[in-house]
Amino acid sequence: MKLSNRFPRLTVRQIGLLVLVVILLAAFAFSLLRAGPLAPIKVTVTTVGEGDVAPSLFGIATVEARRAYLIGPITAGRVLSVAVDVGDSVKTGQILAEIDAVDFDARLQAAVAALARGKSTASAATALIRDGEAKARLARANTQRYVDLGQKHFVSPSAVEARNQEQASAEAALAAAQANASAAAAEIGRLQGEYAALQEQRANLHLRAPADAVVSARDAEPGSTVVAGQAVLRLIEADSLWLRLRLDQSRSTGLAVGLPAQIVLRSNAANALPGKVVRLERLSDSITEERVALVAFDRVPAELSVGDLAEISLALPVAKAGLRLPNAAVVHQGEQRGVWRLQAGHLQFMPLRLGATSADGWVQVLEGIAAGEQVVVYREKPLHAGSRISVVEQLVRSGK
Repeated sequence: MKLSNRFPRLTVRQIGLLVLVVILLAAFAFSLLRAGPLAPIKVTVTTVGEGDVAPSLFGIATVEARRAYLIGPITAGRVLSVAVDVGDSVKTGQILAEIDAVDFDARLQAAVAALARGKSTASAATALIRDGEAKARLARANTQRYVDLGQKHFVSPSAVEARNQEQASAEAALAAAQANASAAAAEIGRLQGEYAALQEQRANLHLRAPADAVVSARDAEPGSTVVAGQAVLRLIEADSLWLRLRLDQSRSTGLAVGLPAQIVLRSNAANALPGKVVRLERLSDSITEERVALVAFDRVPAELSVGDLAEISLALPVAKAGLRLPNAAVVHQGEQRGVWRLQAGHLQFMPLRLGATSADGWVQVLEGIAAGEQVVVYREKPLHAGSRISVVEQLVRSGK
């Protein structure tokens, strides 16, 4: 008895199609495992070694004037003329603008007349003093003579009393004249003070430069009315320009007065200018979480403008030799900072305690890993403990 064939006989074409499907499935599986989402993550690694770390701070700064002046009148008035324009260099004491005097000249003339009248009054008081002194001397002499005659009974007591009364009256008149002279002298002093004040106010109508400077702004034109303290012109001292540097508070460790600085102006990026930190502001910005430092040029460059931006690098003291890593190897896992250590083909996250960071990409390792261990530097995508990796010499970014 013959057994029936349970499976249909395949033709050559069907066998070929089946082989093709198997090949395609194998190729698809291979692509998934080698180049698709299941492919190993390409990484580059480095070995933990020792070396120096030259830390630095970096920030953006704005050019400001250390000494700036607002030039304006001390009383309200109308601008009569402005003698300078923006960009002009001025010298100390140079007249920059003039405020209309209005009635100042008439008030000065009135003060001169009042002072002359006061001097005349003082002269009259002096003359009265001389007259009073003469009368007082005569009255004292007559009184003495009558007292002597009264003691000898040549004149009556009433005559002696009359002479005493004349002496008292003369001395009172002399005291009154002296008081009038003192009042006249005080009045002259007051009038002289008023006259000097008017002269000073009149002189202040000429707005003068307080120092050698450059005109940075012209805020009022002839004919404009300005109030006391309002600026007509703004000046800056060209040699007092410095930079206001803002640094992230979390990265400002080591910031101190005297640190050397390399200044690169946005307007002249090809040249780095030397400078140093000359002041630390005691008030930080709590909104932007920044500290503020003032950096001065060793030599102020010509044609520097207030408001220019600059990139500043501050050199900190070199950290002592120790373990160091490329800064690119440091990753964050939650609130921890560390690196992915590669050991026997397996990844392990190692939390680290880090120190100084240099501008050339190195970070100091204080604790958490040993020399000679391998760590991941660059990776195609984020890693986790179970990630499959493929170590390569260099990652190549594919263009879009």
